[in-house]
Amino acid sequence: MAKLEKFADILARACERKGGLAHVEMRLPDTLLASDIAQYSDAELLSVMSKRVFQSGFVWRVVENKWPAYEKAFFNFEPTKVLMLSPEQIQQRASDATLIRHQKKTQAIVDNAYMIQSLASQHGSFAEFIANWPVDDIVGLWQLLKKQGARLGGNTGPYFLRAIGKETFILSNDVQSYLKATKVVDASFSSKTGLQQTQTAFNTWQAESGLTLAEISQIIALGVGDNHV
Repeated sequence: MAKLEKFADILARACERKGGLAHVEMRLPDTLLASDIAQYSDAELLSVMSKRVFQSGFVWRVVENKWPAYEKAFFNFEPTKVLMLSPEQIQQRASDATLIRHQKKTQAIVDNAYMIQSLASQHGSFAEFIANWPVDDIVGLWQLLKKQGARLGGNTGPYFLRAIGKETFILSNDVQSYLKATKVVDASFSSKTGLQQTQTAFNTWQAESGLTLAEISQIIALGVGDNHV
C-alpha cells in the first residue's frame, strides 16, 4: 500500500476542477445522525433496499415509476407480511407485467425480508442495527449485507446505505481508478484485503479532514476522471 496523498491536496484538486470550494460543497451528499437512522421502520428499509436491488443494472427511472405498484404488491414491504407469500404468489409477482419480470430480484425481496426480520429480532430493529454499526468498519457492514442478504454485493449494498443516510463511501469507477492509480489499493475491490486497504485509507482521510466518508469519496471522484459519482 502506497503512501497516502494528503486529503488537503485531494480537495484542492477537486476545487480546481469544479470552480472552487463552494461548487464542490454543493455536490456533497448528506448523511443522517444514528438517532435519525434508527427511526426508520423495517418496512421502509426493505422498500429502499428492494428498490436498489431492482435499480442495479436497470433504468432507475423505470423502477421509480413502478415502485407504487411494488408497494401495493408487497404489502408496503412489511417484512412479516412479505414472508407469508407462498412460492406461487412470489412467482405470480415475478411474472406480473405491471411490475418488473425478474424472478431472482423478486425472490430477493423475500430473502432480504428474512434477513431484516432476523437481525431485527437480535437488535431491536434492523434500523437500530444499521444505525449503530461503526463507520470505521463500514466495509464490514457491506460484507454482512452481501453474505446474509440477497443481491446486495458490489455497490448495491453501499448505495442502499447511502440512500438511507448511513455514512459510507462509494467505490464508483472514478474512486476505484484513483485508489488503483495511486497504489492505495493493490488487491481486488471485491476481496477482503482490497476492502480493508480502502477502509484504512478513508479512515485516515476522515481523521485528517473531519469530513464524512460520503463527502470524502465524492470529493475524490470530483477530482478525477469523468466524475461518475
